Amino acid sequence: MNLYTAPDPQNVERLNVEPVNARRNRQPLYAARKKVFPKRAQGRFRQFKWMVMLVTLGIYYLAPWIRWDRGPYAPDQAILVDLSSRRFFFFFIEIWPQEFYYIAGLLVMAGFGLFLVTSAVGRAWCGYACPQTVWVDLFLVVERAIEGDRNARMRLDAGHWNFDKVRKRVTKHVIWLLIGVATGGAWVFYFANAPELVISLLTGQAGAIAYTTVATLTATTYVLGGLMREQVCTYMCPWPRIQGAMLDESSLVVTYNDWRGEPRSRHAKKAQAQGIALGDCVDCNACVAVCPMGIDIRDGQQMECITCALCIDACDGVMDKLGKPRGLIAYATLSEYSSNMALATDAGRTPVQPGNVRREDGTFVDAVRHFNWRIIFRPRVVFYAVVWTLIGIAMLVHLALRDRLELNVVHDRNPQYVLESDGSIRNGYTLRILNMVPRPRRLEISLSGLEDATMRIPEFSKEDARSFTMDVQPDVATALKVFVTRKQTGAPVNEFLFVIDDSGHSDRATYRAAFNAPGEAK
Repeated sequence: MNLYTAPDPQNVERLNVEPVNARRNRQPLYAARKKVFPKRAQGRFRQFKWMVMLVTLGIYYLAPWIRWDRGPYAPDQAILVDLSSRRFFFFFIEIWPQEFYYIAGLLVMAGFGLFLVTSAVGRAWCGYACPQTVWVDLFLVVERAIEGDRNARMRLDAGHWNFDKVRKRVTKHVIWLLIGVATGGAWVFYFANAPELVISLLTGQAGAIAYTTVATLTATTYVLGGLMREQVCTYMCPWPRIQGAMLDESSLVVTYNDWRGEPRSRHAKKAQAQGIALGDCVDCNACVAVCPMGIDIRDGQQMECITCALCIDACDGVMDKLGKPRGLIAYATLSEYSSNMALATDAGRTPVQPGNVRREDGTFVDAVRHFNWRIIFRPRVVFYAVVWTLIGIAMLVHLALRDRLELNVVHDRNPQYVLESDGSIRNGYTLRILNMVPRPRRLEISLSGLEDATMRIPEFSKEDARSFTMDVQPDVATALKVFVTRKQTGAPVNEFLFVIDDSGHSDRATYRAAFNAPGEAK
């Protein structure tokens, strides 16, 4: 029998903690909430979460203040949703309402991006980049700075109300509210010129909608990030339920490798003296103490787990102290875990046998499967990646080749035509010319087809001609009344083209219109 055991874990801190959201003691839906006091974690995944938090919060709070010169006729805010002119600016890109399909394309890309990430690395979005996760992390930073780490916060929560407790609680909640105000304030800055809006907000001159939006987002940020925390992920968010159908046996998820951790014990030397083979888990509860969701990863996969990997950091720290290899809790695939579990239990016929997976010197046997990055690049993941990439490329190509000059024509319906005293026929049209660039343009309006026809634009001239030149303002739609006249030919309907040209920028737009004459009903 393999009796491998590491040195007795005398220097490992024992934590008395119960997983309040554990599967084995899950509360009824309407039970009162039990608070979670996550312990500060240290390690590579915690550092990665710090980086993601800094990047995401930095982008959110600072992006409205980035300037981008578009010339004198357009706003200089790099990212702006300009509701007054119904346009969206993103650096050099300008999106008009009729180009909403770009937004739809971005939403489709976001969906496939979530499918891609979930299929490859599980709930990485939830654990690292979800706004709820990021703001809860930020609120916990404030809470720890004021009230202390886990044990200090628990003592404060259980203690009597005194001046020190009131001071700490008031300070914490005031800072949380200020974070909420900054969150709501940053959001409204995306919809107006940020430097001007911040002055209007501070001087009380902003619109009611701005104050209402800031107040609403302040309240939601404070309540969801500060008070509800893990309950949002457990009860309000649909994503944990949806993604369960998107995982497969090759998806990476945070896993407790009980094939090497069981049987667990806090008394290694005593068990060794009795000839009992133990696993690597010393039942220190470090993984439970750091979990922001209040679960025990050793109970297996659970809906509440957001795969933030803080339990991996906590367990790796304990393994380092014990001189054992890291990875007792690790990102692993179901196929890898099942294979190793079958090896440790003789295909399920016995409890976990440490001797089946370890040699006497403590190293793993060759049959133990270890993670291989190549398993991520399987057909399902490649499919999502290809679709995501193709949608992005198609949008970029269309964006680069799109027309920035549009022409729409509406034929007068009543009357459809007018007979002139000289026997000619006149049709009336309303032209809507859209200049979609932030600079003035000189355009030529002309007819193509109906060689015997002329047009008149009363706004410019009382004379008839085949073409006219006009100036249009930047980023506006110009409506013109146009009358087209020709001699009566007997043909009931004839088609021709309205053409607008911008010779200076090589833009051209056409519209096929019908010229109505006496004859068949139109």
